[in-house]
Amino acid sequence: MAGVELLVRGGLLVDGTGAPARPADLAVAGGRVTVLAPGSGADGAGERSVPVLDATGLVVTPGFIDVHTHSDALAAVGEPAAVGESAAVADDKDTAWGALEELRLAPLLQGVTTEISGNCGSSLFPCLPERLPELAEHLRVTFGIGPVGPAEDFAAFAAAQRPELRRNHLASLVGHGTLRAGVMGFADRPPRPEELDAMCGLLDRALAQGAAGFSTGLIYPPGTYADTEEIVALARVAARHGKPYVTHLRDEMSQVEKALEEALEIAARSGAPLQVSHHKTAGRHAWGATLRTLPRLEQARADGLDVLCDVYPYTAGSTVLHAMLPPWASEGGIGALLERLRRPEVRERIRADIAGGVDGWENTVGNGGWDLIAVAAAPARRAAEGHRIAELAAAGGVDPVDYVCDLLLDSQGEVTIISHSMREDDVRRVLASPLSMIGSDGVPKPGKPHPRWAGSFARVLGHYGRDEGLLSLEDAVHKMTGLPAARFRLAGRGVVRDGAVADLVVLDPDAVRDAATFEQPLLPPRGVAAVVVAGQVAVRDGRPTDARAGEVVRVR
Repeated sequence: MAGVELLVRGGLLVDGTGAPARPADLAVAGGRVTVLAPGSGADGAGERSVPVLDATGLVVTPGFIDVHTHSDALAAVGEPAAVGESAAVADDKDTAWGALEELRLAPLLQGVTTEISGNCGSSLFPCLPERLPELAEHLRVTFGIGPVGPAEDFAAFAAAQRPELRRNHLASLVGHGTLRAGVMGFADRPPRPEELDAMCGLLDRALAQGAAGFSTGLIYPPGTYADTEEIVALARVAARHGKPYVTHLRDEMSQVEKALEEALEIAARSGAPLQVSHHKTAGRHAWGATLRTLPRLEQARADGLDVLCDVYPYTAGSTVLHAMLPPWASEGGIGALLERLRRPEVRERIRADIAGGVDGWENTVGNGGWDLIAVAAAPARRAAEGHRIAELAAAGGVDPVDYVCDLLLDSQGEVTIISHSMREDDVRRVLASPLSMIGSDGVPKPGKPHPRWAGSFARVLGHYGRDEGLLSLEDAVHKMTGLPAARFRLAGRGVVRDGAVADLVVLDPDAVRDAATFEQPLLPPRGVAAVVVAGQVAVRDGRPTDARAGEVVRVR
C-alpha cells in the first residue's frame, strides 16, 4: 500500500450504484480511491503512520451530489467589509462573515461534496461585455450576498472562485435568464435573429469551457418572456455538447401538466436530455397531480426520451419575493420594477392580477394566499424574517400587496421567501420515483433560509428512508450519487470504485437525520461522522476541519 494517504476501514460500503451494501475497506492515494477486501486495510508493517478513518459499524458512501443549488456566489465573495455592507446580517462585519461561513458549511456537514449551481435560469455568466453593468444589479438581487459581478463566460466564472473558501466542489449550468439579459436586457419580446445567434454563441462557448448544461427558469423574468422556439434553439446547442436541458417549468401549479408538455416538446425537438427541476405540483389546484405527471414522465422515457427529475424532501419551496408579482412588473429589470412599485395604480393592477390571474403566469399567491408566504431574508427588515406576509401586513394595518411593495423598496428588491404550497403525498411520490434524484434547491442567503440547504440529504436518509421506509439505503444513496453523476457527466464521481475521485461520506445509518428547522434553518444534521473531499478529511466527528480541497468541476 505504498503511497496511501488515508485508510477507511471497517465500514459497510454502499457504492452508489444501487447494489447491496457490502463490507469493504478503502485506500486513498493522490485523491483517488482503491477498494480493498474487508480487513486488508488494517495497519501493517511500515503503514502505522497512515491516517485512518475507523468506519466500524458505519456506512461508507460516495460524496453526495446536490444537483440543484443557488450557491453560485458563495465562494466568490469579496472581503468581509464588503459582505457586511451588502448582506446586512449585522453591524459587526465579522459576524456577517461568520454567517456566510455557516452557509458554506451547511451542505458539507450533511455529506454534499459536489454542488451544481446555475439552476432556474440564473448563473453568474455569460454576458456580452457591454451588458455587464446592467446584469450586475439583477444578480445582486438574485444571489444577494455581496458585490459579486457577472462574468463573460464560464472560464471567468471559474477563475473568480476563491480556493480558500471552496470546501467542496462546484459545477455550474448556464442560466438562460442570465444569458438572455446578458445579450438583450430585460425586454419582454422575442430575440432578434442576431440576438439569438449571440445567445447561442455564448452558450456554446460556456459549454465548451466546461459548463454542465443549460437551465431555464420560466417563471422568472426575463426567462418568462421567452417562447418555446427560443428555448428549443438554445437547447439544441446543449444537445450538440451532449449536455442536459434543465428546467424550472413555466408553471408548477394549476398548469403544471401543460408546462410539462412544453418541456417534453423542447427535449424532443432539440435532442437534449431533459432534467425537470424540483418536480412538484404546488398550490391547491395542482395537489395530487403527481398521479398524472410521473406516469407521463415514465411514458416519455419508455418512448425513448432521456428525461429525469430532481426533488427536495419538503412541502415548502423558496424563491425571490418579486417572483410573486406578475411578469409585466419586472420588465426592464430590477430598477424598473422598483420604480413601478412606488405608484398606486401599479399596486392596484398587481392586486387585480393576483385575484384574477394572467394568462401564462403561475400566480403563486392566487393559488394559495399571502398567509402561506413567509419572509426568509430581508436585509432592511430583519424583524420580518420568519414571519408570514399576511401576519406582517395585518400587524401593520396595511394590505399585503402594499406591504410587499414597501418591503421590496426598502430592501432594493433583495428579499427571499418561503412558500408553503405542497402536499406530503405528492412529495413522497416524487421521492419514490425511479426517475428522481435529490437536489436541495438551496438558496443560501443570510437570514432564515429554507432548512433544505442544511437538511435535505440527511432528511431523505433518515426520515424518508429509515423511518418511513420509502426508500432503501442503497436506493437513497444512488439518488444522491451515481444517478446524478451519470446525468451530469461528472466523471469519476458518484460511485466508489477503483480510480474514482476520493469524495466519501461516513455515516451512521441508525442515527442520520436532519436537525434544521424553519426556526433554526442551519442546524447541522446528526449521524454524519466524516466527509472526505478529494482525499482530504473535510469533516471529522461531525465537525469541519481546515481542509479546503474543493475545485470547480469542468464537464467535458
